[in-house]
Amino acid sequence: MSTAHSRSRGRLDRIGMLLSGLCAVHCVAGIVIVAGLGLGGGFLLHPSIHRFGLAFATLIAACAIGLGALRHRKPLPFVVAMTGISFMGGGLAVDHGVEEAVLTIIGVTLVAVGHVLNMRHVAKCPTGCGLHRR
Repeated sequence: MSTAHSRSRGRLDRIGMLLSGLCAVHCVAGIVIVAGLGLGGGFLLHPSIHRFGLAFATLIAACAIGLGALRHRKPLPFVVAMTGISFMGGGLAVDHGVEEAVLTIIGVTLVAVGHVLNMRHVAKCPTGCGLHRR
């Protein structure tokens, strides 16, 4: 596999980790700002932000983790990331508040761990590992 594809896949994992971190900050900041100051609830906790974020995180995770799994043939990054996305989906299924934040933070943490595992496994496969198996 060319180095351009490897760099792109690595960028996707880094973007995924960044999005996971931003999501966690959004959840914590939203609760602190809304509960502590009573400001920004209409914008910060609006359901469309969560739906868009989940859709974007799912797309990035699917591309980065999926491409990595095809390369290194290790199921752990995929399983961890998909478990995280399930938690994030659970966060959408409950009312706004502490339960939603806890589910989402657990989810984004697991997705970020999935990206880290994916990058580590891909780094161990400089020649493509599972790509040429029959």
